[in-house]
Amino acid sequence: MIRIRSAASADLETIVEFNALLARETEQKELDRAVLTSGVERALTHPELCHYFVAEISGGTAISGKIVGQTMVTYELTDWRNGVLYWIQSVYVRQAFRGQGVFRALFNHVLETAKADANGRGVRLYVEHTNANALATYQRLGMRPSGHLLYEIDWSGLNGATH
Repeated sequence: MIRIRSAASADLETIVEFNALLARETEQKELDRAVLTSGVERALTHPELCHYFVAEISGGTAISGKIVGQTMVTYELTDWRNGVLYWIQSVYVRQAFRGQGVFRALFNHVLETAKADANGRGVRLYVEHTNANALATYQRLGMRPSGHLLYEIDWSGLNGATH
């Protein structure tokens, strides 16, 4: 069985590790561990900015309580809809648990949380356009391309910037 819960400060190292693996697997990037750790600490202590959820095994097995997946939700005010869009980010599932409903459980939890929020207006995410497995998963869950492209200016150093 999979149980979804809000992440806590005790989950910091697991979330940092999952994010490092996520960057390596999906974008072939090695993240600065100190920066990543500070970012996750900030996320865990500022619920007005974002919210991490973790998926753990439950049911009294030897691995009961083990975190096997995560996602983070950030919020975007939509003035056109007078509400909040829930953005799914930082999705990671341990390799040994992929294809077993972990992400589906996380996704459904976020979707139900957004629907229960009187200000919730929808759920969105962005994905690397070459990540065929993720694209197929999101489509199976009923998500469709929005028709928008994502543009950015990144001065964080992740895209080769020096400052």
